[in-house]
Amino acid sequence: MSSSLTPGTMKIAILGFSREGQSLYKFLKKQPSYKKAEFFILDQDTKLKIPKGVTSVLGKKYLNNIKEYDQVFRSPGVPYHLVKKYNNITSPTELFFKLCPAKIIGITGTKGKGTTATLIYKILKHCKKDAYLVGNIGKPAIDSLAKLKKSSWVVFELSSFQLQGIKQSPHVAVMLDLFPDHMEVHTSYQEYVNAKKNIHRHQKSSDKAFFVKDLDLKKFKAFSSKDLNIPGEHNFKNAVMAYTVTKNLKCPEKKIIETITKFKGNEHRLEFIKQIKGVAFYNDSASTNPQTTIAAVKAFSEPKILIAGGYDKNLSYQPWGKVFPKANIKALILIGDNKQKIKKALVKKNLSIKTASSLKEAVQLAKKIAVQNDVVILSPGAASFDMFNGYDDRGQKFKNLI
Repeated sequence: MSSSLTPGTMKIAILGFSREGQSLYKFLKKQPSYKKAEFFILDQDTKLKIPKGVTSVLGKKYLNNIKEYDQVFRSPGVPYHLVKKYNNITSPTELFFKLCPAKIIGITGTKGKGTTATLIYKILKHCKKDAYLVGNIGKPAIDSLAKLKKSSWVVFELSSFQLQGIKQSPHVAVMLDLFPDHMEVHTSYQEYVNAKKNIHRHQKSSDKAFFVKDLDLKKFKAFSSKDLNIPGEHNFKNAVMAYTVTKNLKCPEKKIIETITKFKGNEHRLEFIKQIKGVAFYNDSASTNPQTTIAAVKAFSEPKILIAGGYDKNLSYQPWGKVFPKANIKALILIGDNKQKIKKALVKKNLSIKTASSLKEAVQLAKKIAVQNDVVILSPGAASFDMFNGYDDRGQKFKNLI
């Protein structure tokens, strides 16, 4: 580590140097207040490409000297509990909230964030608002700062990792369904829930909060699930939330409904690929949680061949044992690191379970089993890092195979 610092030089550490860390570095380098700062990149990954003139601490000891920096910007990929005891920790999310001149609509929940955020963004655009979609589903938020005005709207999809440690909440907070996720990173389910609560914890009295539990789907009459191009009761719920938020923001109802009923869904989220010999193929690779696979399975009444499994997030697959035997699943084809764990959870459940060593083998198996009017769904209910670079890589490879 460099010790050739002039007195008064700020030492700024970027903790985690993937998408958000890289975006933040480019932004800070252009800021006058950071002109004389010395930057440090801290990351576990020893193969990272580091910008010229920047000191890096890579590998197992990347957290060793956290205290010696003036400011440490924690990227979402670095577990919060590893650094929360230090008082020099901030994050790209916190910086964005501080500098953003626009109104922020923050959306969180275990799943449905991307669909709900995209719908709200598209409705605002259709209503001629100056709107920006940021977060996991869009660009890193920091990249949009230069374009934002007081009259702009930022639709920010926020993960539990982005919400941890923030001291400011969005002007409009949207909380979708919560159930256990990322238990391989969070120290407990309570820590996960507490992180999510930051979306409304620091709101002012003039701010607004919307909770999915307050939606009464049975009384909702503006449109029905049959009017949508995206299948499943969970997607109807997402659409109703998008309607509720934008109606409250005074968007014309006609334009809201037009946008919602034309929306064909996001890539890798119960995305229809094609029909082959009467068999419909769906890519739900963004399903990285057992509950979202249940939602995918419930979206279809037809006989289903389900491809599932992947990198384990320390989640229970017992709920599948309660739902799958009644869900018209013709075959369950398991892939990935946790296939034996899932198989064990579903033993004696009267299901046809097969295992495959690759996604290619699983697709070949599914094609052999499927007949006309069947549905083949890739809905892993697990992360992808055992075999792929991310859920999008997994989904794209599945689409290429089909």
